[in-house]
Amino acid sequence: MNKSMVAVILLAAFTLAACDRPAVVTVPSAVPGPAGATGATGATGNTGSTGSTGSTGSTGSTGSTGSTGATGNSGTGTTIIVTPPASAASN
Repeated sequence: MNKSMVAVILLAAFTLAACDRPAVVTVPSAVPGPAGATGATGATGNTGSTGSTGSTGSTGSTGSTGSTGATGNSGTGTTIIVTPPASAASN
C-alpha cells in the first residue's frame, strides 16, 4: 500500500506541475526612425561567359518535283544502229 500511495502522490505532482503555465510577457518592439540618404551606386559587374553552341537542327522536307522540260528538236539525217558483237560458241 505504501508503494501505491507514493505512486499516486508522484502522479498528482506531475499532473499539477504540467498545468502550471507561466504568463507570456510581450516586449514592445522598437519603432524605426526615418529613412537615411540613398547610398552611392555600385560598380558594374563583369560580363558573363559566352553560352555553348546549340545542337544541329533536323533535316528539312524533300522539295517538290520540278516542271517537265520542253520537247527537243527533231533529229535530221540517217539513223545508225549498233549491234553487239556475236558471242563465242560454248563447248
